[in-house]
Amino acid sequence: MGLLVSVTLRLPDCVQLSGTTTTCKDAMLRFARRHGIDRQGGCRETVGQLQREPDNPKNDKAIAVLVEGERVGYLPGAYLEGFRLIEGSAKKVPVQIFTAMLPKGLRCEVWVWLGEGAPEWLWSETNRPPMSPQEKAMARHRDNVELVREGLAEGGERAEKFRRGMVNGVHYLETVEPIKQLKREGRLEEALALCMQSVQAAENEAVAERAEGLGREPAPWYTEQAAIMLRKLGRFDEEEALLRRYLDHVPPESMGNTGPEDIRERLDKLMAKRAKAR
Repeated sequence: MGLLVSVTLRLPDCVQLSGTTTTCKDAMLRFARRHGIDRQGGCRETVGQLQREPDNPKNDKAIAVLVEGERVGYLPGAYLEGFRLIEGSAKKVPVQIFTAMLPKGLRCEVWVWLGEGAPEWLWSETNRPPMSPQEKAMARHRDNVELVREGLAEGGERAEKFRRGMVNGVHYLETVEPIKQLKREGRLEEALALCMQSVQAAENEAVAERAEGLGREPAPWYTEQAAIMLRKLGRFDEEEALLRRYLDHVPPESMGNTGPEDIRERLDKLMAKRAKAR
């Protein structure tokens, strides 16, 4: 008999599986064909099984979800310590499967319900999850905008934290998808201007938090994106100045973090390239 034990960390009961569009893609396509949701797209609710994979080459704690005898995905890493399954056993779970026909072919995504009682799904056949890249981008943008607005409306310390990361009334979190969209459209100068505004906002936030002894570096994504665009525009002096500007904002204790290391590596490569060209 399989045992499923939840530990102290509380994670959402409705979980989207990983691997459905990569390692489990073929199994998902077969499921969609069997149930007639491989052309127009659709939704199916069924029952699956959680099953440990101690021989999984990537993670010996991996927990797969099987539907109709085939692996359709994996629980995300955050859940692996939260559930214990006896090796060789399985645990039945409700499964929800969505499919959509996109320009590049059929896309399948899977959710499972890990809570007690009847599933409380986030999505339904009439309220489908975002499936295409454009839908996902719009959803991320809406979530970021809502997060900022809720934080500001809450007032107090949380509102002040969000205000620190704002320039011209816009928080840097709200600019991620607009920057990406401008880049996709080839509007580099506009994307760069918005990116530089967000660089300033991220720096303002970091400066304010360092003043309180928090000692953190600015969010690096905006600097990285601005540097990429400056490189494409051939504005190497500005790229170098931007990268140095970021590193000047990094406290010593944060210099080994991933973001600063990436910025340092980009600067080193730029300087080596410029030296070779002289």
